[in-house]
Amino acid sequence: MSDAPRSNARSTPARPGAGGPNNAVAEADVSSTQTRDDAAPGSREPDPQRDERIRGNAKGRPGDRIFRSLSTGSAAFVSVVIAAIGIFLVWRAVPALSRNEANFLTSREWRTVDIGDMAFGVLDLLQVTVLVSLFALVLAMPVALGIAIFLTSYAPSWLKRPLAYVIDLLAAVPSVVYGLWGLLVFGPAIVPFAEWLNSNLGWFPLFASGSGSIAGGGTIFTAGIVLGVMILPVITAVTREVFVQTPTAHIEAALALGATRWEVVKTTVLPFGKSGYISGSMLGLGRALGETMALYLILRTTSEAFSWSLFDGGSTIASKIALGYAEFNNNIQAGAYIAAGLVLFVLTFVVNAAARAVVAGKKD
Repeated sequence: MSDAPRSNARSTPARPGAGGPNNAVAEADVSSTQTRDDAAPGSREPDPQRDERIRGNAKGRPGDRIFRSLSTGSAAFVSVVIAAIGIFLVWRAVPALSRNEANFLTSREWRTVDIGDMAFGVLDLLQVTVLVSLFALVLAMPVALGIAIFLTSYAPSWLKRPLAYVIDLLAAVPSVVYGLWGLLVFGPAIVPFAEWLNSNLGWFPLFASGSGSIAGGGTIFTAGIVLGVMILPVITAVTREVFVQTPTAHIEAALALGATRWEVVKTTVLPFGKSGYISGSMLGLGRALGETMALYLILRTTSEAFSWSLFDGGSTIASKIALGYAEFNNNIQAGAYIAAGLVLFVLTFVVNAAARAVVAGKKD
């Protein structure tokens, strides 16, 4: 008996052009599928209809609609509140400004007792506010940067958390406590150093003798140092959180190339966190511009003109408003202080706009 020939179960690939039209269509489909699969995701041609369907599905989800409404409503609410504050300040300041017999922006005097003979200006108040805030910022920024670098790159793990907590606790101390500490403890203790600066560096305008009493301690020098301590935790916290987000791959790549720890910080951590450091510094500056109680207790008022010396006395805009609370029972007198508050309101906006411009420039 002869065995029947066994059929070969293995299919042989068809030669090009050997099959019929169905074979050609199938091969074209497979080839096009493989081409689409092998193509990179970024090289896929845009499909407007597909993108529109995705957006439509996202908009149709209840959670997305609720979140979008809440986000839009929150942004609109904050904008309305800020606009309402500005309108209120202008509305209440106009009656007092209309009675002002001096130039509000260039006058140094402040006479608001008699509403029939009012002459008030914000020049000295603005200059004192700017100088004490910038002095505090110059002192706090390097210290905050050093603390943030130490906590993120050098401190051992057992020390990072406790030290961060201690620094953050500085922000929880009430400003009136800082003011009492600066007035009763720090002010008298810093007098010898202030006198040494005045004696040896008095030729420099910042350290020249001013309108304040160095021995009394109620000068911009003392107030600026206390204010620097107050804004230190704000700048440190923001800078530290940004430095921690530095991509690990960047740090490991620098280490693999043989960089030292400081070179890693200089080439990866600092460039990555520079915009956050600037943002935190501007946030601290905003806190310094509006500080009231500490400067109210420390700074000594004076009738002499401001001379841009750290040993001047005077009042900031915020502390001047606190000093004049007894006149708030009269709308016209209160309007003079509200006008000064309007200047501070605008100054804060200018600082925030400048900070955003700097950060945007660093990102570019």
